[in-house]
Amino acid sequence: MKINYLSQEGFDKLNEELRDLKTRGRREIAAKIDEARSHGDLSENAEYEAAKEEQAYMEKRIAELENAMAHARVLDDKNVDLSKVTVLSTVTVLNKKTSKQMKYTLVSPQEADFDLGKISIESPIGAALMGNIINDVVQVKVPAGVLELEILNIER
Repeated sequence: MKINYLSQEGFDKLNEELRDLKTRGRREIAAKIDEARSHGDLSENAEYEAAKEEQAYMEKRIAELENAMAHARVLDDKNVDLSKVTVLSTVTVLNKKTSKQMKYTLVSPQEADFDLGKISIESPIGAALMGNIINDVVQVKVPAGVLELEILNIER
């Protein structure tokens, strides 16, 4: 089984989403289904079908969250090994082609948010950076071609 490494913040966020879906989410879906049932014939009831689809999607998300939580290991960012790139490392890299610096924090797929600079350790860039040290140059295959990234700094 694959371990899901999370920050405390990420763990709390997933736990809150799970709790919300199991309480408020299930209540709201049940109310929608009851309302749709009251309209009569279920065989031609689009509202009922839509509510059942929404329920199936929500139950799938609940199962995904429960699985992620069951395999979660919360990491303390104070214990991050700064000698190499690991989960929860914040890495400053230089794109050798464009001479542009970028800063990424490597996180689990569940915590990834590109707008906040959080990239998944399973993304092409995240996977390429993992385990490398300052001054290493990594090559990353991306849809636009191959990037050459030099690791300038590793921090928490």
